[in-house]
Amino acid sequence: MPRVALHTLGCKLNYAETATLGQQFLERGFELVEFGLPADVCVINTCSVTGRADRECRQMIRRALRTGENPYVIVTGCYAQLQPEEVASINGVDLVLGAKEKFDLFRFAGEFAKTHVPRVHVSEISGVNDFGPAFSTEASGRTRAYLKVQDGCDYSCSFCTIPLARGGSRSQSVDETVRQARALVLAGYREIVLTGVNVGDYGGKTGSSLAILLRALEVIEGLDRIRISSIEPNLLSPEIIEMAKNRGKLCPHFHIPLQSGSDQILRLMRRRYTAGQYRELIDAVRDTLPDAGIGVDVITGFPGETDEHFENTYRFLTELPVSYLHAFTYSERPGTPAADMGAPVDPSTRFRRNEMLRLLSRKKREAFYRSAIGRNFDVLVEGNGEPGRLEGFTDTYIRVSLPADAAQENEIVRVNISGSDGELCTGALVPEGVTR
Repeated sequence: MPRVALHTLGCKLNYAETATLGQQFLERGFELVEFGLPADVCVINTCSVTGRADRECRQMIRRALRTGENPYVIVTGCYAQLQPEEVASINGVDLVLGAKEKFDLFRFAGEFAKTHVPRVHVSEISGVNDFGPAFSTEASGRTRAYLKVQDGCDYSCSFCTIPLARGGSRSQSVDETVRQARALVLAGYREIVLTGVNVGDYGGKTGSSLAILLRALEVIEGLDRIRISSIEPNLLSPEIIEMAKNRGKLCPHFHIPLQSGSDQILRLMRRRYTAGQYRELIDAVRDTLPDAGIGVDVITGFPGETDEHFENTYRFLTELPVSYLHAFTYSERPGTPAADMGAPVDPSTRFRRNEMLRLLSRKKREAFYRSAIGRNFDVLVEGNGEPGRLEGFTDTYIRVSLPADAAQENEIVRVNISGSDGELCTGALVPEGVTR
């Protein structure tokens, strides 16, 4: 039986697409093996959001070749789409596939016969209109699935390569998404996370909307939770916030990119809101959903970001009632307007600012977790933690540990939170009959 190893770099959307490629290999009689083990074929699905992601891709190619089996190496994903010749120049690469070609891998690979000259099949991104349905699952078990519902982006943020790598915004139909969601529920998954490049833009070109999709998913029997992976602040509508308030299936947890707390930097980034408008949105979420988990993306070291700009961002985030941050260090990406803006920030300054935000995120998460102590939450048990313990998440995205004999994996249980170390809450089952 031929063996294939797959490796994913980047976002949950990439993981969903890699999982779909893996299923295609299984259907053709391949055995899936862990990346790094001997394999006949290695597939690397790449990211190109930062220079570091590009370097990791090159490292993974070299790692694949060190298995000693001389595998057939396929590279796809955003790095392959943006820099195909650069990828093809890496010794050992056999096949480079772009965004349009990745799901037609077997036609291009043929018999997976290695050659001395790598083949490159990368279409112009303007011609990429295919959707390529995909989903992936948590490694811990059949509890949470990531379902791709949208791809590409029509926004023009000055730092971002995604429109160049994935093309324009496009969505899967409501009917097809519901069909896939039902199949996941029948396979045992109780939570579905909706993923995409710009999920909030779902259905924008077809007369549909994310709210319409959410309502269609809400009625699926056996589906307990729906979570949105990330949503742009200008696309998080009052209607969606109200759906989470009603405590149906939509989780009161929103990850909302900010990128900067400085209006001047936001304009340079070509973002579609001001810091004041972002603050109004967070306040609206918090007023409607006092317990909601709210995550924030922020970029440090964008061209022209002065100490004053950063201090404004830091102060803005300190005062903002959010739960955690994802801090990213700006990386120049070829082909983006930001790369040619000038006024670069010294790398050491970028990293120092990033570390400050990471520490702030830790404080935010600690405070959010402490606020849960003494209260009851429903926890979806997702797998083993420390010896004798199980772990899972509340709908507000608090990570909880409880005794292993208290519940089973993939069970939703009522838990009283008794403590927290800032990274993990501990709790015990609430006795039956207790509702508060």
